[in-house]
Amino acid sequence: MDRDAYLRKLHFRAHHRGTREADAIVGGYFDQHHSNWSESEFAWFEEFMEEQDADIIGWAMRTIAVPAQWQGPLMTALQQLDFVQLPAGLGNAD
Repeated sequence: MDRDAYLRKLHFRAHHRGTREADAIVGGYFDQHHSNWSESEFAWFEEFMEEQDADIIGWAMRTIAVPAQWQGPLMTALQQLDFVQLPAGLGNAD
């Protein structure tokens, strides 16, 4: 698979998790960070996307412990949540 097709596939999977919250977290994370990833980081992300949305959200929000296999710089970046874009009408009122 060529690189553009590979990135489109990952982008689609990251943004179509099944819940809006996971779409915002995983999709936003992919959009913000993938351009700097190595091959091993892409492999980490692909495997990570196999996890359940509730677990990913819990790890990202630090409400549940992160298993050892997911700990490291990529998880630390995910937990920043500074890439999440809320849909219009959500979040702080102006």
